[in-house]
Amino acid sequence: MAHTDYSLLNNPRDKDVEDLLVKKKSRHPFFRFFLTLSTVSISLFTIAFLLKSGNKKSVTKRNVIMMISDGFGPASETFARQYYTWKEGLDHKNVFPLDRIIVGQSRTLSSSSLITDSAAGATAFSCALKTYNGAIGIYPDKTPCGTVLESAKIHRNMKTGLVVKSRITHATPAAFSAHINWRDWENDIAVHQVGYTPLGRTVDLMFGGGLCEFLSNTTEGSCRLDDRDLVSEAKRDFDWDLITTKKEFEALDEKNPNLPLMGLFASQHMAFAIDNDPLLQPSLPEMTEKALSILKESTKDSSEGFFLMIEGSRIDMAAHNNDAPTHFLEIFEYQKTIEKVMQFVDENPGTILISTSDHETGGLTVGRQVTTTYPEYEWEPKVIEKAKNSTEVLSWEWAKAIAEGRDTKEFLVETIVKKSLGVYDISEEELNRLWSWKSSGQEIEFFATALSDLISKRAQIGWTTMGHTAVDVNLYAYGYQSELLRGNHENTDIGEFIVDYLGLNLNDVTKDLNSDKKFKESLRGADEDFTAKRSNHQLRVQYN
Repeated sequence: MAHTDYSLLNNPRDKDVEDLLVKKKSRHPFFRFFLTLSTVSISLFTIAFLLKSGNKKSVTKRNVIMMISDGFGPASETFARQYYTWKEGLDHKNVFPLDRIIVGQSRTLSSSSLITDSAAGATAFSCALKTYNGAIGIYPDKTPCGTVLESAKIHRNMKTGLVVKSRITHATPAAFSAHINWRDWENDIAVHQVGYTPLGRTVDLMFGGGLCEFLSNTTEGSCRLDDRDLVSEAKRDFDWDLITTKKEFEALDEKNPNLPLMGLFASQHMAFAIDNDPLLQPSLPEMTEKALSILKESTKDSSEGFFLMIEGSRIDMAAHNNDAPTHFLEIFEYQKTIEKVMQFVDENPGTILISTSDHETGGLTVGRQVTTTYPEYEWEPKVIEKAKNSTEVLSWEWAKAIAEGRDTKEFLVETIVKKSLGVYDISEEELNRLWSWKSSGQEIEFFATALSDLISKRAQIGWTTMGHTAVDVNLYAYGYQSELLRGNHENTDIGEFIVDYLGLNLNDVTKDLNSDKKFKESLRGADEDFTAKRSNHQLRVQYN
């Protein structure tokens, strides 16, 4: 990775003339007179120049790029940096792009728990308020709240976009573009995202997975519970275009973008980086670079910029499975994305990059006691590089083998453990734990974490949970006014910063959403059984 200077911008445009001149620290009366005269003279000269040149853009248009590294905690940054430094033989002073732009931390609790979920965590950013776990763009009283994306579109006529590796209907992107009382109702989230709300369409570009949420249940591959064909409806009513392949993605004309545009490159979540075939799906850096080019081109003749939310969605999902090798590659892909966004910030004054996490996942510890005696102070990164697949993919391979009657110990050990994970010294106890899963009645994630532990134990890294934790997460910022985010903040402060930076009015959007009685009443479904409206992909299959 190139050793670029990732230091925070220190651009004179952020300071007025008097701030720059006062550095001389002169207290002489003549200097104060000269300072005042100089300031007035320069200001008059500037005004005259602008009038003469006919330049009406006295203020640089602003862009906000909000990046969310789902489930990425401080220990994950250490883990990834140390592993990469070891793998590439770099000096210990080597750092990642994010390390250069850290400005503080974000506190993550929700209104219902000290440990947030992604829905409440993302709503803190999008609506600048605390809500309950599971809520998507919703107040704790289950009424909709206006989001920064919606206000950017409605009040500033900005272009807006979402780029993720999850289903586009998943909790984080949904919290910016939908209002649903329970995160698992992704069929309804898709309806909102294409434009069926009192606000109309507010999203211009969506890249990610989740095509199944937009297909009629009469179509193969659909995960809708109804027969609505949202692809056709979105085209008919809101002029959405849809692409689904890497070839179509590469053929997009960035200089002549046709918005609104959906790029849905997987039926479910997009593949982990460790499993991805680059000929089939674009990577997060590729999607981000394309989105930035399209949004920049589409706003080139406008006085307004764009709002773009980018999520490293699957950092979190790897951590839920306690899958260290997969976790690293998702982090590394996010770091490469950060690098591209920082370059865009450098080339486009008035742009700010904000990056933080909604929460930490897994309770990762870079160091683990695996003996009954006092431990050595070490962990073994070499174990991480041996894995060839995610434990998620391997778990589904094992489930498939069970369903097809191919579930032999030889297949489990030789194909899954040795060939795919690079573990050649599995113990009898470890094998029994894996083998007993199929009769346990547990969900498939438990088998994935058991596989993951084969690597983590040998690498001497630990995980405290399959879920989230309450630790503060790092806050990063780069670009115009980024210094204002220094310090330890509530996650809602980040949403408030975006509101102030772009001059938004969330209360006005909230009023419009709540003035539609029919829409407001449609959200009362949160009082129902939460499983009643789940998408088909969330109806779990157990292998007994």
